[in-house]
Amino acid sequence: MLLLALDTATPAVTVALHDGTAVVASSSQVDARRHGELLLPAVDRVLAEAGTRLDAVTAVVVGTGPGPYTGLRVGLMTADTFGLALGVPVHGLCTLDALAFATDLDGPFVVATDARRKEVYWARYADSRTRVTEPAVDRPADIADEVAGLPAVGAGALLYPDTFSEAHGPEHVSAAALASLAAGRLAAGEELPAPRPLYLRRPDAQVPKNYKVVTPK
Repeated sequence: MLLLALDTATPAVTVALHDGTAVVASSSQVDARRHGELLLPAVDRVLAEAGTRLDAVTAVVVGTGPGPYTGLRVGLMTADTFGLALGVPVHGLCTLDALAFATDLDGPFVVATDARRKEVYWARYADSRTRVTEPAVDRPADIADEVAGLPAVGAGALLYPDTFSEAHGPEHVSAAALASLAAGRLAAGEELPAPRPLYLRRPDAQVPKNYKVVTPK
């Protein structure tokens, strides 16, 4: 197996290759405005580091968010394109799950990423492999009672210390963690979800109100 993993649901543009035993190459760059520019060069860089070619990839896994619309769709569309071009399966995994997996925590905690608009995408976990709530988007003050006293990871937790009093890294998701989580589940015979985006809310870019349609005379 040669699994290509990528995620653009957070400001990190992150790519990794997993050979079924371990991650053999990875790359992560943090730039919230350049997902489209950085992703394909990162894929090329990871393939070169691993000494292989794209046509050797046997499966793709992509982070499905939740995340901002524009960044998230870059990764999803790229993964779908690779799957079609290579004729290989494309799997989806929740980005919060990959962040949780990277912590290796064995007790209850919270993952929270920055959703902008003074909100966070978040979910609670029993341990690093077990999510116990569905991903949600909320203002930190509105979930303070639900997360009180729990360790928290992710950029969203670090942004709001009044709500997430025990916040620490990792700040952003890594494709290395995403690949390892997916490879482990596939090896155990689990069927991974389809690569469907978890937007959780409408996109930031919208048609202005009172938009006037101009038609040819």
